[in-house]
Amino acid sequence: MKNILLLVHRDRGQEARLQAALDLTRALGGHLACLDVTPYPVMASDTHFGSAEAIVVRDESADEAKNRAELSDRLTREDVSWSLADTIGDIAHALREAADLADLIILNRALDGFSMPDMRGIIARLVMRTHVPVLAVPQALQRFETRRALIAWDGRPAAAAALRASVPLLSLAEEVRIFVALESDAGLDPGQAAAYLSRHGIQAVVQTVEKAGAPADRLIAEESATWRADYVVMGAYGRGRLRETFGGVTQHMLAESKCPLILCH
Repeated sequence: MKNILLLVHRDRGQEARLQAALDLTRALGGHLACLDVTPYPVMASDTHFGSAEAIVVRDESADEAKNRAELSDRLTREDVSWSLADTIGDIAHALREAADLADLIILNRALDGFSMPDMRGIIARLVMRTHVPVLAVPQALQRFETRRALIAWDGRPAAAAALRASVPLLSLAEEVRIFVALESDAGLDPGQAAAYLSRHGIQAVVQTVEKAGAPADRLIAEESATWRADYVVMGAYGRGRLRETFGGVTQHMLAESKCPLILCH
């Protein structure tokens, strides 16, 4: 995880994303690649909207230019390697194009009270199409800690992918817990996950609870809060994005989690 890709966009979640990115880049000794995206407006296809569309793009571009200048000034005073690029277009598409050599993408899990940018939709597209892990942070995050890592384990391939991708970060943790909500269709045994981590010098403890009809997302949220986890590693859309559209663990965690999430498919 040496190459950290950060969405730069003037919205309510930018400060949380930036703080997480700076903390992670320092901890991992990596490079922070900032991508400032000015979204192209989606307007009705009508000749009357041509000038209005141009005005929106002009205003958005001016706002983002100011944002880049302020961010550049700030980053020059930080002790991290960084670069800054900008583009106009769809946020998810722009990040996808920039993610070929990224080890981690940093976004918000959601923007509280704001529908745009649609972070959950962006995350879904990136996780499913790039297979690069996404760190989704709460809007109120002030610092990203690496001491306690909770791995939400269901034994499915997505969970295994998330675990493998997170090894460099898990190596920094003082405590790692593999959390399992027991159910009949469990896949790979959590003991195998612990053994895999041990070969990377990471000692993990397996914690199991009886699911007993309780939603898995609620159990994960409760465990992360009780144990005071700094972040949760979990497979995303393990049953497929279409099946998650109207619910599912991933969607609920993105909507409600107070803890940063590292997601991979």
